[in-house]
Amino acid sequence: MARFVHREQSEITDYVNLPEPSARSVGQDGGATAAGSGGKLYRVVAVSFGLLCILQAALNVSLRLYSFYSKTPDIAHCCTNLTGDLRRELITFDRFSQKGWVYFRSSFYYFSTNRTSWQAGRADCLQKEADLVIINSKQEQDFTRQFNKVSWIGLIPKVTNGTWKWVDDTPLTQSYWAPGEPNGFEGREEDCVEIRFLDMENSWNDIPCTDQNFWICEKKIAL
Repeated sequence: MARFVHREQSEITDYVNLPEPSARSVGQDGGATAAGSGGKLYRVVAVSFGLLCILQAALNVSLRLYSFYSKTPDIAHCCTNLTGDLRRELITFDRFSQKGWVYFRSSFYYFSTNRTSWQAGRADCLQKEADLVIINSKQEQDFTRQFNKVSWIGLIPKVTNGTWKWVDDTPLTQSYWAPGEPNGFEGREEDCVEIRFLDMENSWNDIPCTDQNFWICEKKIAL
């Protein structure tokens, strides 16, 4: 910018180019100004990093809650509508889940971790106020196979005519026998049934009740 300078010996005013005070200050303390800019940049980076950490934590919590509630919709519903019935459902679900039971289509299922005879397996189920599993649908048959354990189910032959019935004394109406089963192999008394051929939908096999197998308990509780 041009500034006016008055000379004593002349009334003529000359234009003299002089630097602005702000420009001079940059030249004199440029180091301090740069340091100030660096400090501001550091604070911006620190704040941005902190915000990213907060967003990441919030995202992790959201994903965990979504995963939990999508797998257990009954609990999610119960937590937002704490009526008496829903509260009891939540308590029931939690109580069985803590003991290793799995909920599927109006029943809780317990898959044993050791092998025993059919009678001993059923006794364990009865002690748990349940019984050996009764399979009434293709969905339930597929569900019991997915745990990849050769297991006892609650099917036994009627003494009178040799037809099969479930442990609750209901008749067998929909079966999933493997090809050629039941057969009483080599004349043996094969009066109990296992899920054996786990890669096949028709997976049932009759074997002696004294053989050693895992077992599946079922307790019907509609949530």
